[in-house]
Amino acid sequence: QVHLEESGGGLVQPGGSQRLSCTASGNIFSIDTMGWYRQAPGKQRELIALINTDGGTNYVGSVKGRFTVTRDNAKNTVYLQMNSLKFEDTAVYYCYSSLRLKTSVWQVTDYWGQGTQVTVSS
Repeated sequence: QVHLEESGGGLVQPGGSQRLSCTASGNIFSIDTMGWYRQAPGKQRELIALINTDGGTNYVGSVKGRFTVTRDNAKNTVYLQMNSLKFEDTAVYYCYSSLRLKTSVWQVTDYWGQGTQVTVSS
C-alpha cells in the first residue's frame, strides 16, 4: 500500500558531499515524521535524523553540523544532505516515515525504504 523510494547513494571521497532523496507513494492520507537511519557493516541500524511536519528536526550526535534533513510536504519527499563525509559514514541508508493511510486515518504506521548504499572511500 505504501512504497518509499530512495535515490542518491553511491561512492564518494572523504570530505565530499552526497544528497539522498526519498519519496513516499501509495494510499497515504498524511505523513507525520520522516527521516533517515543507517546501518554499517556489523552494526545495528541507528537513527541519523528525523523531521516532523512543521520542519522540526532531530539529529544523532555524530552527524550534527555535517548532515541536514529537509522535506517537501507537497511531494511527500525527504532529503538528506551529507557534507564532510567520513569513512565511518559508510553504510546502507534507510528512509523512514510514520504516516496514516486513507483506509485507517486514526492509526500511525511506520514504513521503511529498501535502503541505498553510501560508500566513503578514497
